[in-house]
Amino acid sequence: MTEIVGKEAPPAVADGGTDGTNGKRTYNDWAKNDTLEDYSLRYAPKSFRRWTPYVVATTALGGIAYLADFAIGGSIAISNGFSSALVAILTAAVVIFLTGIPISYYSAKYSIDMDLLTRGAGFGYLGSTLTSVIYASFTFIFFALEGSIMAQALELGLHIPLAVGYLICSVIILPLVIYGMTALSKMQVWTQPVWLVLMVAPFVSIAIQEPGKFSEFTHFAGNSPTGSGISMLGVGAGAGVALSLIAQIGEQVDYLRFMPDKTPENGRKWWAAVLSAGPGWVVLGAAKQIGGAFLAFYIAGSVGLAKANEPIQQYVSGFKTFAAPIALGLATFFVILSQIKINSTNAYSGSLSWSNFFSRLTHRHPGRVVYIFLNVGIALALMEGGVFGFLNTVLGFYSNVAIAWIGAVVADLVINKPLKLSPSYIEFKRAHLYNFNPVGFGSMLIASAVSIAAYFHAFGEYGKAYSPFIALFLAMALSPLFAVLTKGKYYIARVDDLAEPLLGADGLPSAAVLTCTVCTTEFERPDVASCPFHSGAICSLCCSLEKDCHDSCKSGPVALAMPTVRSAD
Repeated sequence: MTEIVGKEAPPAVADGGTDGTNGKRTYNDWAKNDTLEDYSLRYAPKSFRRWTPYVVATTALGGIAYLADFAIGGSIAISNGFSSALVAILTAAVVIFLTGIPISYYSAKYSIDMDLLTRGAGFGYLGSTLTSVIYASFTFIFFALEGSIMAQALELGLHIPLAVGYLICSVIILPLVIYGMTALSKMQVWTQPVWLVLMVAPFVSIAIQEPGKFSEFTHFAGNSPTGSGISMLGVGAGAGVALSLIAQIGEQVDYLRFMPDKTPENGRKWWAAVLSAGPGWVVLGAAKQIGGAFLAFYIAGSVGLAKANEPIQQYVSGFKTFAAPIALGLATFFVILSQIKINSTNAYSGSLSWSNFFSRLTHRHPGRVVYIFLNVGIALALMEGGVFGFLNTVLGFYSNVAIAWIGAVVADLVINKPLKLSPSYIEFKRAHLYNFNPVGFGSMLIASAVSIAAYFHAFGEYGKAYSPFIALFLAMALSPLFAVLTKGKYYIARVDDLAEPLLGADGLPSAAVLTCTVCTTEFERPDVASCPFHSGAICSLCCSLEKDCHDSCKSGPVALAMPTVRSAD
């Protein structure tokens, strides 16, 4: 074990109280407990990543058990008809899959979450703060939508008023999320088989008893003014709603960061897990959307188009085809199970984002657990405000901002890095980053502004319908352009100058342990930087929370030096 300790550091502002004997930074019990904290602001160390690729992938895929896909698919089909809905869903799925590959790979390779990845992929230390809010918004918007679906099930199946159901759907999630990956991995693995069987059962039953319904579905027009045929406006509008799910990749990598290091021995399993649990989520997601569109058509005649996109209505009718006496109870159980699986992930990922956001603004970190309550509280307010009734509008608008962010990140990973316009690795520590990098941050702002203007009819009906695609292509074009114009100098503010190598002899991130001068806790090498202000090594969290140094380590000629660190594939 390697230890780097400098001279006595000046007194530090503590988040859980200071030690009066030496003035070191201390953290409260929530922030210190790794089982609760799950390295919410940090690199996930090897010592914590003990799960197999299969367990990590299963846990990540367990989080996509949400039923909002059924509601989204049904809503797109009702608004735009069968053909436009099908093309819209498949188009969005292809975009989401392709953009998800590089994000999943880099997250799993460097053991970091979406926020830390964004920092090093062209946004800078503070530039990624805005994206933390974008991502947190995704988690509480979808928590609210999923919670609304669960409350609809409680109302129909147990006669619980919606307002009370919203509260129940929020509170029931808290115990699971508090214990992070440790509890979630067990819950997702054990419930996955039951959920899969119940999800496909109605489709199998209908295929056996009423196979003609599937051909009838192709003529479903819904409320579309152009009928069941293809409308380019309908395709664009539908794809815009489906593309709001592009930020789901952030929730997937919140789990993929716990993947073990990729080695020659586990290479195939590692890649299979990363691809299936990363971009692969959208394969099942698109299938669920198409399934939701079909079930909306199937039940429209009996419940009306206004309720045909409600998953509880869809599954009550579906289960009646083979289990009529218990259809309502079975559907209620299925919806509740699905929503617990997904909203535990929404609340967990939201707590990670809020932790990153507030730690940079306030220089304090009370622990990830605190922000679970914030995220769930916002979602509860949205549910009580009736967000489900504005599903298409909310998601259509949100997709413009989300896809601009994802497009800028992906452009850095697949264009800038291969062209050597940016460093080949991901640097996430404050000590080595500029506060703002115009490459990613500027690209996202411009792309978002233009696409939002398009969404509000600045470029006509087609501009509104295809505004998310404007955001994507503009962000991906501007990122390499800005990298060339700035010569990549805003990626790295200071080289890594610790004596301990960043990589081990096997070419993988070093597992050597260093002691943080500020909190006197041991951390693995990738999570540590040298600190002139404290005259020693400092962990990434203490560095983030330090407010007295004023980034003095990044001043001088060294600030423009490009790094030479390279990591093995």
